Amino acid sequence: MDIKTNPLIDKYLMDGCMRCPYGATPQCKVNFWKNELELLRQIALKSGLKEELKWSVPVYTHQGKNIISINALKASANLSFFKGALLKDSHQILEQQGNIQSGRIIRFTTTDRILQLQDILQSYIQEAIAVEESGSKMLVNTKLPPLPKELLDASEEDPHFKKAFYALTPGRQRGYIIHFSQAQQPATRISRIMRYKEQIFLGKGMHDDYKQRK
Repeated sequence: MDIKTNPLIDKYLMDGCMRCPYGATPQCKVNFWKNELELLRQIALKSGLKEELKWSVPVYTHQGKNIISINALKASANLSFFKGALLKDSHQILEQQGNIQSGRIIRFTTTDRILQLQDILQSYIQEAIAVEESGSKMLVNTKLPPLPKELLDASEEDPHFKKAFYALTPGRQRGYIIHFSQAQQPATRISRIMRYKEQIFLGKGMHDDYKQRK
């Protein structure tokens, strides 16, 4: 198979994620997991998927549809399936990330673990392609997840902020709720709310500014 790589992904692995405040510096989280990410990339490319850069991370598509992505967090390198909830997961290796309904991830901290699972990963990717080709869709739960206490407090303290938040589309509300709730410490949740307060007043979702730049 003729494997074609994307120079933008080469740059991602070389310099780090530009969405990260430490992009192109040794502190960028991508740099901690370069070997793992490169190995996951090779597995993705061998599956015959097209390599693209979306949302500042490598995404692998089939006939224009997103199938998987690879990305780095502080504690792991990850292989993410956009419709992972529809996979059989016969080896019980998929995890739900926060309150994301359809996506599932597999976390890695060593290249040995990736090599150990590489045949299984290939089979999961092929299953994900088959799911996409079948036209199967997630039954989305439109009910919003519970608001974290810090967001409730911010809404009660500032009625204008409360009004602006509930004026957002349900999808934008869900994105913020998930992002705020994922923080482990109350102080971090408060910091995240303050960071996005102006954006919420403007009626924007978390990634709207980035999408406009694209």
